[in-house]
Amino acid sequence: MDRSERYVITAETLLRAYAAGVFPMAETRDSNDLFWVDPEERGIFPLNGFKFSKSLYKTVRQNKFEIRVDQNFNAVMEKCAESTQDRPDTWMNEDVFRLYNELFEMGCAHCIECWQNDELVGGLYGVSLGAAFFGESMFSRRSNASKVALAHLIARLRLSGYCLLDTQFVTDHLASLGAIEVPRRTYHLLLDEALQVVTVAFYSDPTEEELSSELEAMFLQSRTQTS
Repeated sequence: MDRSERYVITAETLLRAYAAGVFPMAETRDSNDLFWVDPEERGIFPLNGFKFSKSLYKTVRQNKFEIRVDQNFNAVMEKCAESTQDRPDTWMNEDVFRLYNELFEMGCAHCIECWQNDELVGGLYGVSLGAAFFGESMFSRRSNASKVALAHLIARLRLSGYCLLDTQFVTDHLASLGAIEVPRRTYHLLLDEALQVVTVAFYSDPTEEELSSELEAMFLQSRTQTS
């Protein structure tokens, strides 16, 4: 089939898919098509369950990275899609870049960026809908950069009143930070609950005092849970 004749997914279609509990992926960066995924076991990140180690909290407190929010969305996507030794190819194709950049322009997608010496060295991006945030991908080019980005994301989600952080799948890396798997039915119930909340807006610019206080609360909560 000629590319011009195939069904083109729109940003609005993508939002409806997220609301239904499914998300898109491509086989490779060069794939012409997307497929929909609804895992039997879904990864989520309990917003009160982030495993905040002493060393990571120290890194956050030392401000080793300059944190920017929603400043270089496409650059974050490009970094997430780069080939690595562990992942020579990516699920992010041309349509993925088009769709999520459209969602960003609509205010429905956001990114957390870690900068060091004016270089983008870590970050993540995802989709916001109701009181749910759907984490899509993250990258790190310096030690702990993606972990710092995740800590800042969770702090902002907590300050904003979100109740669900979807990670799609759970890797060993995410599990070490507190991500868990739940059955598909449980996930859909959590999602339905989160979508009922219509007053939530992504808090991208908290004050330094608000952010510092929330990160400290996350750390103390993590210490209590592990003691």
